Amino acid sequence: MEEKRKARMVLIMNTIAFTVCFAVWMMNGVLVTFLVDNGIFTWNKAQIGWLIGIPVLTGSLTRLPVGVLTDKYGGRIVYTVLMLVAAVATYLLSTANSYEQFLLASLGFGISGASFAVGIAYTSVWFEKKFQGTALGIFGAGNAGAALTALGAPSLLNWLTQNGEQIENWRTMPKLYALVLFVMAIIFYFTTFTKVVQGSKTKTLIQRLEPLKHARVWRLGLYYFLVFGGFVALAQWLIPYYVNVYTMSVAMAGFMTSIFSLPSGVIRAFGGWLSDKLGARPIMYIVLGACIFSSALLIVPRMEIQSPGQGVMALKSGTVKNITDNEIIVDETVYSYKNKKDVPNLVSLTHNEPNVLVLPRITSWQEPVVEVAESVHKKQLLARGVTHIFFQANVWIFTFLVFIVGIMMGIGKAAVYKFIPEHFPKDVGVVGGIVGVVGGLGGFISPVIFGYLLRWTGIWTTSWMFFFVLSVVCLVWLHLVARRMMKARAPELLRELEEKVATDPLEQIPGEA
Repeated sequence: MEEKRKARMVLIMNTIAFTVCFAVWMMNGVLVTFLVDNGIFTWNKAQIGWLIGIPVLTGSLTRLPVGVLTDKYGGRIVYTVLMLVAAVATYLLSTANSYEQFLLASLGFGISGASFAVGIAYTSVWFEKKFQGTALGIFGAGNAGAALTALGAPSLLNWLTQNGEQIENWRTMPKLYALVLFVMAIIFYFTTFTKVVQGSKTKTLIQRLEPLKHARVWRLGLYYFLVFGGFVALAQWLIPYYVNVYTMSVAMAGFMTSIFSLPSGVIRAFGGWLSDKLGARPIMYIVLGACIFSSALLIVPRMEIQSPGQGVMALKSGTVKNITDNEIIVDETVYSYKNKKDVPNLVSLTHNEPNVLVLPRITSWQEPVVEVAESVHKKQLLARGVTHIFFQANVWIFTFLVFIVGIMMGIGKAAVYKFIPEHFPKDVGVVGGIVGVVGGLGGFISPVIFGYLLRWTGIWTTSWMFFFVLSVVCLVWLHLVARRMMKARAPELLRELEEKVATDPLEQIPGEA
């Protein structure tokens, strides 16, 4: 009973600490934007991108060594030291007066992102295998710290600077974040307990890194690149997306982005519970399938296209006698055409846009290309056809689909980490660390890829094309592995299933309800 009480306390403190660390990890996204918008620093877009991405990169790359240290010394001491180091670097950020100083401080407090590797390993040693998915899912809900910063930091900065009148007071925010980290580290140390995987302390570094030679580790890393890296990338990318595509204010874009990031973090606990009940593999099938479906719908951009349509041609030679709003008269022959002003419900991205338009709206008309008294030949074009395609990509439908992607990513994050203690029970820190590294790198690299795709094509929805392709690759790899495992463990059953589907796809398989 005492052991269960300690496990619950460790889980609670792990989750709270992770929430705080994740909020600090995402701080630069708000702070750097505020400083540049208010003219405190005149950094270019490349410098801004590095300052926002550097903490993500640091937190990702340090996950493996931090995971190794957690396996060896336990999560209590490693987590405490990590938060203290991050607190010092966060405080130093408040003293920065140049790009280089800001960059160095950002490198330092970025270590707060490695808290995930500590928490995963530290949580898993306290719970039995059948409860690990739920426990890790609850811990992972600390991702919601990203939404807390996105929602709260702008208001905090406005309050501290008195809406820009005392602009230098921005330095108080990093100090407050540092204070919260410091207090959290002290509380964490005195409310948690030391526990290390048996036999872990005697392992050499080579033995600890041995699991990394398994392809399964890197496959899980690819899944996490999508569900976690994608989450971190979109938490940053969606703000400029809403501003540019839907002409929203930054504050409104931040609110719309929180619809994606907040539920995605919180639902991770539910994903862990589902993974315990149904297994991680079926959950990943659902997650990847939903990501493919939603991304495919999101690929279609907000657009207005005008292309050639069906025109009106002369049936015989003659001379144009008259042209009215709806008719072209050639000798005695009358050719009717559809005038643009007679097109009902013609809408545009620039004006007369309806509130909600789900499907593309296609309209057409004709425009005369001949003049009165002009001689025309048989099959000559009298009025050219114009086809107008309007797709609104309504902001609420877009946000709903993005919300679905966020939910699936939240559940997927829990499912991926359900695999790790199942397959590597004595190396959770190392394997969780490298999977976290790959996922974190996804959060750093993906916005860069989005930027290049946008620059090359000029289309914002290319980011969803990237997620679509990546989701398909993950699903195919998952299915091939599942099929190979089925073939190795139950070849006769697999052959029977394939023959049954081939002969009669609708016939019920024996034993299947």
